[in-house]
Amino acid sequence: MRFMMLMIPQGYEQAEPGTSPPADRVAAMMEYNQALQQAGVLIALDGLHPPSMGARVSFAGGKPKVTDGPFSEAKEVLGGYWMIDVASREEAIAWARRCPGSDNETIEIRQVQELADFPADVQEAASGLREMQTGIGQRN
Repeated sequence: MRFMMLMIPQGYEQAEPGTSPPADRVAAMMEYNQALQQAGVLIALDGLHPPSMGARVSFAGGKPKVTDGPFSEAKEVLGGYWMIDVASREEAIAWARRCPGSDNETIEIRQVQELADFPADVQEAASGLREMQTGIGQRN
């Protein structure tokens, strides 16, 4: 089962462009990341720049509207993620509990939807999805 662990750091929604975590925090996270890798459960991981460097595209009325960050209405934003492959929700929670998070950080755990989770008509509408997933990151 694939799970995404989403890091939600309080206050990051107002972080200035170029904000970086302290080296000692990065070192602690790297030890955790290495444990995930050595256990063979890590699929992917990345940290994200603050929302002040991002943009949102909304579709009110069916028309795209771009809003540059920071986003004043944001209460929680993502600081990064891990994608893991484990046997159960409980195992995903156990890995999240091992993270060296600080007082202002929360990890949200979400199971990835698999094609087999959907009814036949949805699976048919998504035909070709597996091929797309295996080709991600490949450019012509």
